[in-house]
Amino acid sequence: MSPADVLSSYFGFEEHDTDYTTESLAGLTTFLTMSYIVVVNPLILSVAITPEGVESARVLQMLAVVTIVSSVAAILVMAFYANRPFGLAPGMGLNAFFVTVVLSPGLEVTWQMALAAVFVEGLLFIALTAAGAREYVIRLFPDPVKYGVGAGIGIFLAMIGVQQMRLALPSETDGLTLNPVLASDPVAILAALGVLFTFYLYARGVTGAIIVGILSTSVAAYVASWLGYSAFDGDLPGEGLTLPDATLAPGVGDVTYSLAAYDIRPLAGAFVEGLRDIDPVTFAFVMVTFFFVDFFDTAGTLTGLGQAADMTDEEGNLPEMDRPLMADAVGTTVGGMLGTSTVTTYIESSTGIEEGGRTGFTALAIAALFLAALAFVPLITVLPPFAPYVAFLIVAVFMLRNITDIRWDDVTHAVPASLTIMIMPLTSSIAYGIAAGLISYPIVMAAAGRRDDVHLAQWIMAAAFVAYFVVRTRALI
Repeated sequence: MSPADVLSSYFGFEEHDTDYTTESLAGLTTFLTMSYIVVVNPLILSVAITPEGVESARVLQMLAVVTIVSSVAAILVMAFYANRPFGLAPGMGLNAFFVTVVLSPGLEVTWQMALAAVFVEGLLFIALTAAGAREYVIRLFPDPVKYGVGAGIGIFLAMIGVQQMRLALPSETDGLTLNPVLASDPVAILAALGVLFTFYLYARGVTGAIIVGILSTSVAAYVASWLGYSAFDGDLPGEGLTLPDATLAPGVGDVTYSLAAYDIRPLAGAFVEGLRDIDPVTFAFVMVTFFFVDFFDTAGTLTGLGQAADMTDEEGNLPEMDRPLMADAVGTTVGGMLGTSTVTTYIESSTGIEEGGRTGFTALAIAALFLAALAFVPLITVLPPFAPYVAFLIVAVFMLRNITDIRWDDVTHAVPASLTIMIMPLTSSIAYGIAAGLISYPIVMAAAGRRDDVHLAQWIMAAAFVAYFVVRTRALI
């Protein structure tokens, strides 16, 4: 048999009524719709991941490299082990959660510790997936809290985005307030237009709307700079307001192609440092939260993609789901080791499925295209620093969609979900929002006469978080 025949037999082309052309086109389509992560993930994580003595441009390049490598590692498992046409990469929302965990003043978590949590989460995910324990784990995390977490993270993502784009500024008295010189600041003006243009593209169904929006905003920034405009750097009216540093357009001539752009040593292995001198309670909280958010996000995505590809069984479940879950687990573990946040299956894989992708060869094509993207890593530094934050508001809107799954007419859903969502921005801590939801859930369930529906582990989690807050705030009592 020829190599082509061996591959077609391995992936089951005849069984799935497909061929190389169809699978390759499907892989290209999926890659184009999720390729924005190569740019956006570094921009998000660079807010929190700041290796000492490394300039910001190099950090972006390193993060782009580890984004690509961790994605490829996961996708290869998806291709050869799971034989599914799904793409994987560090997840949007999961990377935002990573940032907010590191920046949260109440947690005292370094970026190295957060990477360690991602690494341990990946190992836990591998173990549970290998043991086939996903159904048991799913029952432990209450649905209303699960649905509320995504919305809360979306709000945090939007808060980061509007500040970095200079649309809003932190105020000592009002939290966030509108930039008082918005109409005089080219950065804020171009950012606002970029957000609106990207929403327009997405509403029109344009493939790769996010990356097109980022690139269009970047081009507009270079044009504005060429015309003589520059970022506002004068005094602001009002007390306690400061503008984040911004450059309208960095110099293209500063881009150099060298192996230095691919040197990830300051990131790779940083998780080991994060495992030293950790607060066990805080670390366990962060790690378990990473795990649950990733677990449910991936399980839901895989089910939806399986339905789109007509791969589900009579009960609507994706057969042998543990195999694609293993790809997620391996990618997350590799990502934590190299220096990026949790890797997950992308819903954008549905675009490749619509093009006819049905086997792991589609995933293999996606992996090959990610590898090809390594050649463009140095170019990430020519993007205006504010432009990629256009994606933050777009993704934040998408992350609010899960609130439609909350049963608002059921107090046992509405109370935990609402507290999860509201406490996050009110306390500037995603962790506290999740804790509020987990504490309130068994209480309102018991009050509603549904004590028997509460798992013992859910009572234990609630009691653990109450004890955590008592210990953490005892100096204030």
